[in-house]
Amino acid sequence: MTTPTVNPLLSSNSSAGSAASSSSPIPANMQISEAGFLQLISTQLQNQDPLNPTDPSEFLSQIEGLSEVSSLQGMQTTLQAQQLTSGAALLGQNVLAPSTTATLASGGSVNGAVQAPTGATNLTVSIASASGATVSSFQVTPQSSGLTPFTWNGTTSTGAAAPAGTYTVSVSATVAGSSQSVSPYIESQVQSVTIDPTTQALDVNTNNGSVPLSSVVSIL
Repeated sequence: MTTPTVNPLLSSNSSAGSAASSSSPIPANMQISEAGFLQLISTQLQNQDPLNPTDPSEFLSQIEGLSEVSSLQGMQTTLQAQQLTSGAALLGQNVLAPSTTATLASGGSVNGAVQAPTGATNLTVSIASASGATVSSFQVTPQSSGLTPFTWNGTTSTGAAAPAGTYTVSVSATVAGSSQSVSPYIESQVQSVTIDPTTQALDVNTNNGSVPLSSVVSIL
């Protein structure tokens, strides 16, 4: 497994995703088109009390409100387009993202990495089947800095080839003689990208599941 390197694309994508998240989407039941707004104003003018007409300043304030809403909607559309364009560059690429599951292809292997805790002297990677049974377990020497990569060669503890399927990956680190759990990152291939309708953030859909682009730590 090639040591992961952080791709510059991530910083621009993360900022775009962050900007999209910071501007809350307008609920569908509160949205109104320009035509609908103008019709509303027109109806308001037609039905106003001649002895107590609408305050001109209030009318101008409503027009300004329409302009602001239109600008926000346009900005949101632009940000979404920028996110999708950036995300399209990831199609077919392998990425490293947080996950406790890994998909093993027939005759294949699983690559991953962990951020070793300070003072860790040993890392133990355990692979379990869907039933929870341990299929394989091996040790990795932690790197002094950055991510420590690991590879499961797809074989069981007896040396036989494990069947294709989904497996659970867990990692424990030995620090000062004690064992502690460490969250792994698993390598997977990007198959598509979508915008989450709830958060408006870009999601990366891989052969190992879907993760927010902001959680991807490396493009391999």
